[in-house]
Amino acid sequence: MKLREAFNIVPGDVVSFVGAGGKTSTLVALGHELAEVGWRVLATATTPIPAEQLDLFPDKCAVRDGAAVISAALEASRFAFIYDRIRGGVVHSLSARAIGWLLDAVDADALLIEADNARGLPLKAPYDGEPAIPRETTLAIPMASLAALGKPLNNEHVYNASAMIERYGFYEDSPIKSPWVAQVLRDEELGLRGVPDKARVMVWLNGSPTTGYYRARARLIARLILRQPRVYGVAMGSARGVDPVQEVQRSVGAIVLAAGMSKRMGQPKVLLPWANGKPILEHILNQLILARVDHITVVTGNRAGEVLQIAAKMGIETVFNPDFAAGEMLSSVKTGLRALPPHLAAAMIVLGDQPRIQPRVVAQVLTTYAEGANDIVAPSYQRRRGHPILIDRRYWNEILALPSDGSPRDVINAHADRIAYVNVDTDSVLSDVDTPQEYAQERTRAGL
Repeated sequence: MKLREAFNIVPGDVVSFVGAGGKTSTLVALGHELAEVGWRVLATATTPIPAEQLDLFPDKCAVRDGAAVISAALEASRFAFIYDRIRGGVVHSLSARAIGWLLDAVDADALLIEADNARGLPLKAPYDGEPAIPRETTLAIPMASLAALGKPLNNEHVYNASAMIERYGFYEDSPIKSPWVAQVLRDEELGLRGVPDKARVMVWLNGSPTTGYYRARARLIARLILRQPRVYGVAMGSARGVDPVQEVQRSVGAIVLAAGMSKRMGQPKVLLPWANGKPILEHILNQLILARVDHITVVTGNRAGEVLQIAAKMGIETVFNPDFAAGEMLSSVKTGLRALPPHLAAAMIVLGDQPRIQPRVVAQVLTTYAEGANDIVAPSYQRRRGHPILIDRRYWNEILALPSDGSPRDVINAHADRIAYVNVDTDSVLSDVDTPQEYAQERTRAGL
């Protein structure tokens, strides 16, 4: 995956890179990616940088050269660095006023800003007055390199390690652990300091291994960072790679549909006993918890009080569908989507009568989404689409706009080219419990 795709860069973005672990190489790589697809890209810095770094850019101009010269440089090379002055081997940064002028006077598609300094170290806590993030920033990218893992926590190996030690009580010179990196990056006073309130936040874990134990550690760091609602996603990879991003971890919520009338069953399906005498609903919720789904909302309706009681003892939120008696699945899906928190990137639609759901299948769907295969992800068994289906937030409004006689599959099928299918080895993704006979069959298949 390319950086521009992972960071979801849009025309007009002002992107500020902060933190440590390869800000310059990431900025340069992103600028070249955007230029290659025809964008006009400006770059600058709000902190002094070595003059030799200017050689990394196709073109460079002083801000005093004026808008016409800068625009001509963009026309010729598509990617240009703008500076204030060069003195003593140091490129001096632009002022806040100059950045405002640049945005107003030059017809660029994006402005990329190195807004922090870390002396080439892999992890950073800011000193007072750092970082220097312009207020015009629309996307902030806090960074760290996984090269920090295992290094001694001291000021020789980490920028301002003393601040981390003081804030969290970490032991000086102890090997840096995965949760420590996550704590620093998601902290409003450290990794997120100075980020404008309205800016999007995408964390970048640079130097992430492609396989093995350290890839798993990178995922752990990402999941811990996503506990901070301000962070929209955590990208993992290496800025120097041909396809730099391996995956983007984003917060995904599950909507569990438990409102139905169960007319053919004759009693609420979600309350029927399953393993160890626990209701089907409780079993399904446990599987989602085991799969580490970020947020779960149960949509209630029929026998709402009993459903709520099951969810409440597990610490899971519920939302009542007032149209449960007359509405079809669509009314519950709409109710669930409206109830999900705003920081979630996607929703997984989970049937409340699909008791053989497996955490590994849920994890396969989540991983496929994280790896950028597409923005609708569905499990497939022997070429038949099943559940749970993951749907990116960009399609939620289309679902919410469907008429009462519509179905979520109408939107899914309308975007067939955006579906990534995950081939699974279990028919559990196809099976639900609609009748007493199916309930008996499912129990037999589950070994009950």
